[in-house]
Amino acid sequence: MTGVAIEQMLELWCVELRQVKAHLKSLFAHPSIAASAAAFLDGLLGPERRKTGWMRAEAAGDPGPWRQQAVLGRSHWDADALRDMVRDYALETLASPGAVLVLDETGFLKQGQHSCGVARQYTGSAGKITSCQIDVFAAYVSDTGCTFIDRQLYLPKDWTNDTIRRQAAHVPASLRFVTKTEIAAQMIARALAAGVPFDWVAADTIYGVRAVEMQLRRAGKGYVLGVHATDQFSSWIGKPDVAGTAEQIAQELAPGAWKRLSAGDGTKGARLYDWAYIELADLEAEEYSDDLTGLWTRGLLIRRNLSDGDLAFFSTWCPAGTSIEELVRVEGQRWAIEDAFETAKTELGLTHNETRSCHGWHRHVSLVMLAFAMMAVVRQRANTLTSPQKRSDEARLQRWCDGLSRKSAAWPHASSNAGSSLPL
Repeated sequence: MTGVAIEQMLELWCVELRQVKAHLKSLFAHPSIAASAAAFLDGLLGPERRKTGWMRAEAAGDPGPWRQQAVLGRSHWDADALRDMVRDYALETLASPGAVLVLDETGFLKQGQHSCGVARQYTGSAGKITSCQIDVFAAYVSDTGCTFIDRQLYLPKDWTNDTIRRQAAHVPASLRFVTKTEIAAQMIARALAAGVPFDWVAADTIYGVRAVEMQLRRAGKGYVLGVHATDQFSSWIGKPDVAGTAEQIAQELAPGAWKRLSAGDGTKGARLYDWAYIELADLEAEEYSDDLTGLWTRGLLIRRNLSDGDLAFFSTWCPAGTSIEELVRVEGQRWAIEDAFETAKTELGLTHNETRSCHGWHRHVSLVMLAFAMMAVVRQRANTLTSPQKRSDEARLQRWCDGLSRKSAAWPHASSNAGSSLPL
């Protein structure tokens, strides 16, 4: 990050927070609810480690959590409108050529049976089957930052088929059972309809299915989607003969077919793996849409772990001539959403939702998305500031914008409640 003066950074935070709150007002019919939502946002960005209703209320100077609970429950406003606002707000700053739409899910550990969507199901967050809620997210990842732009709570069939539980949790009557893959397809469709500027989609094996592949081919978007070792692949005319399961193809590759590449930097440096890329077929884009032209390549990307030789497989679709380095870059962007989950959970209270209703859950998560997007926007804008500053201040600001210092994130709050007529 470019070194900037503390004064500039404080001003950047204050101005940004005032503008975000001013824009947030448009979602609420009553000024008191808008003020409560602004206080809710302050609490998410504040220094408290747990973002529960009582903690947020104490930070806001309220005698109890009822005012902020009304934001999630009793008030009337559209969480999907906030979701779309977050997307548009973030893309004004983070949109960039070559961006990747990353699809993934995360679990929220929950006890009891009444919280909407809670069930015994597998979650990678815990690495086992446990009582939890599962949510599917879409993150926008570019060279200027990462932010969530969509979310949806997954409802198992035990929920969608139970009228009593649906009514108790205020699940809309129109909401039917959909798989996680169908949720992801809906998110892709919303991103396309909104004109989100992305060139690629990356996701794990849950979403690497033919329906999603066809959706992206018709839209003219490249993809790197996880597939299973047992999935079958074969080459077509003009490509070297290849046929068999993904694992069989990997085992038959010559040593020279592998290339050591980094999938991006992690906490311990470059994420190095051995990679192999097999082109399976060249196809005309117009076969999938009359609006598209050009030659695209269907392929199989294989990742091998350096320490234990463990293999991972990815179905790919890209413009002909795309390099393996570019495909590896796209696949590596999936780590960005994992980092985002960790920050949102540990720093912004993503898992501290105390509501049981369907609308309360989506409202809470959408407000967390707004807080996360604001941090990403402030960080990127800070990178454009050029004022010199001391090394010690630069280190503090780095921690601040990384979301690792919540106290620093709370500094602007003293002036954040002031109204603003500035447009977003």
